[in-house]
Amino acid sequence: MHHTGGPGWRITTDTSGPMLLALYLKDCAGLNGAGMPPVAPAHPKIRESDHQQITQHVGGIPALRREWEAWWAQLIQNHPEMSPELVPPGFSAFRSAPALQRSLQAHFGTALTWARERRSEYEQLEKKREERGDLDVLRELVEERQLEVGNCGRSFALTIIELPLAEDRAWLVDADKLIMSESLLEDKEIFRSYLRPVIELLV
Repeated sequence: MHHTGGPGWRITTDTSGPMLLALYLKDCAGLNGAGMPPVAPAHPKIRESDHQQITQHVGGIPALRREWEAWWAQLIQNHPEMSPELVPPGFSAFRSAPALQRSLQAHFGTALTWARERRSEYEQLEKKREERGDLDVLRELVEERQLEVGNCGRSFALTIIELPLAEDRAWLVDADKLIMSESLLEDKEIFRSYLRPVIELLV
């Protein structure tokens, strides 16, 4: 987790273990375009597994998509907390989402391993960024905007949730939350093009 801030503002960048698990299950089930807004598939690519058989008696793939989207919305809203709780092997918190519950029961082990590997990679990425000062661009963006608006600037807090996504872009998912591909920061100009409009809204 990295915090950048100044008088009246704070930007936090981090990844999310629960959302990594959800991302794995989305791609494993082939739920392309699921979520609001629909985020890109994970990178590296996750091998699809046929979920028809395990969900056929509880609404099939359409039910799984609806239930996954409701879970994803909860994860965004509650970040950084994990809600509902993921408690194997029964995942009782998902009784009202039986298709998703069955997907969790069938794939939780591999999803957890994948999520832990991505978390470890993210921690290494964070160290490299610290050494290079990559996140100084956030302060630059805010200070540029503050110069434009002067005393009219507002206080704000922004959370950037970074995920290993195949598409270099960002999605504003709440007034103060952004989901972003963790590779987006590698190209400062593209990064600035996504973040500048968000900073303009907030400051």
